[in-house]
Amino acid sequence: MHEMGIAYSVLAAVRTEAARCPDKAPRKVGVRIGEMSALDPDALRFCFEAITRDTDLAGLELDIEICPFRYRCRECGHEFVVQDYQSQCPQCASLETECIGGQELDLVYLEVEEYGAATAGTKSTQ
Repeated sequence: MHEMGIAYSVLAAVRTEAARCPDKAPRKVGVRIGEMSALDPDALRFCFEAITRDTDLAGLELDIEICPFRYRCRECGHEFVVQDYQSQCPQCASLETECIGGQELDLVYLEVEEYGAATAGTKSTQ
């Protein structure tokens, strides 16, 4: 299960960024996953929760955005979501297409909160 390795990598990135902002607490981390990236979002969420449980980052929320499998036609420039692995352009029927999305694995954002601001509701996004 490579989701565990990905979860550890996300957590390491959160810790690295949190060290740069010692007066703020990480609250939410966002990742973007392509539907063809061979990652199971539920397994990733489970692994992430398992490795943060009983740590200083317990309760850190993992927000997962799924990106569709997308292609662009080299002939007409039309961009489209691939259905049933059919990469033929639905606009001009060309087979000259290229993948432009759906294989992502990106750390998108880290939402932090200033210590002591939990009751004041002050948040900042980095």
